[in-house]
Amino acid sequence: MARVTVEDCIMNIPNRFELVIVAQQRAKQIASGTPLTIERDNDKDAVVALREIAGKTIDLAQTKEDIIQSFCRKQMIENIARPSAKSSEEVQAMLAEEGAQVADDASEHLSVGVAGKTGLSFEGDNVEVED
Repeated sequence: MARVTVEDCIMNIPNRFELVIVAQQRAKQIASGTPLTIERDNDKDAVVALREIAGKTIDLAQTKEDIIQSFCRKQMIENIARPSAKSSEEVQAMLAEEGAQVADDASEHLSVGVAGKTGLSFEGDNVEVED
């Protein structure tokens, strides 16, 4: 396929800002191992994502939903990392409500993984966010 242009993609996603966000999300999915819907042709992930958008080979609604879910996870972690959480039990209860995996290694240490991508580590009163 020839070079992909913005005009090729604008037909499917009229808002240029939305196009950038959707292409970025799809490029992240490709980088994490999601199967391609077109041949790579030695292109980088961002170019492949744009070619998929231009070719209408991906589910745009599902990609947009994935974007929303990624922002929801980040907001959840930011809310939990605030100093308002009083005890690790309260934090564990909040995380369990959100469907996070909680591993209590010791009484003073708590590790959390959300969808295997983002984690929190609690030791005493210190909170560390890991990307």
